[in-house]
Amino acid sequence: MRPYNPPTIPYLDVVYSDTHLLVLDKPSGLLTVPGRDPAHKDCLASRAQAEYPDALIVHRLDMDTSGLVVMARGPEVHRQLSALFQNRAVEKSYLARVWGEPEGDAGEVDLPLICDWPNRPKQMVDFEHGKPSLTRWQKLESDGNSSLLELMPVTGRSHQLRVHMQALGHPILGDPFYAHAEALALAPRLLLHAQELGFEHPVLGKTLHLLCNPGPEFLIA
Repeated sequence: MRPYNPPTIPYLDVVYSDTHLLVLDKPSGLLTVPGRDPAHKDCLASRAQAEYPDALIVHRLDMDTSGLVVMARGPEVHRQLSALFQNRAVEKSYLARVWGEPEGDAGEVDLPLICDWPNRPKQMVDFEHGKPSLTRWQKLESDGNSSLLELMPVTGRSHQLRVHMQALGHPILGDPFYAHAEALALAPRLLLHAQELGFEHPVLGKTLHLLCNPGPEFLIA
């Protein structure tokens, strides 16, 4: 098991808040919810709840992934927001820097996924037992050695973007689970960032469209 040393600066980055919900920018290396090990108690949820005691997690990002996470303030808003995510009524996009350069300017990966149980939490493609999983991608820039992609998950399986990029032959740089040695060595962290969320506010009725820029490590040197 990798050592858990979550970043503390900033301790809690609030992108949006009102009396009904929060949107936070989670750093790479911080768990969304506490792990089973007492050493994994520090997480985005506990940090938020120290300041907003009524905050409840609606969805999660992998520890290695950075970016936008929504928390509800109270159980009724939690129910409503959870329904939006379950019904795919939330627009989501990610930025990823991947190994090499995919052919074409855009495409999709439609491969069913299942937990690789002996190697959990890793996931794998399984055409017989896997759950349907679809990711759309668009190339933003490339220098041939690596490419910046916008990833748009249609489904929300665990590790979906990471496994789909590996299956495409272009693993995400810095991925400790799915990148080969060269791609792993090219980045100090997983270069996957939840950059965009759009949904209808469950109480106010207005459309929220939130953007969150990644760190400079996503840029081509």
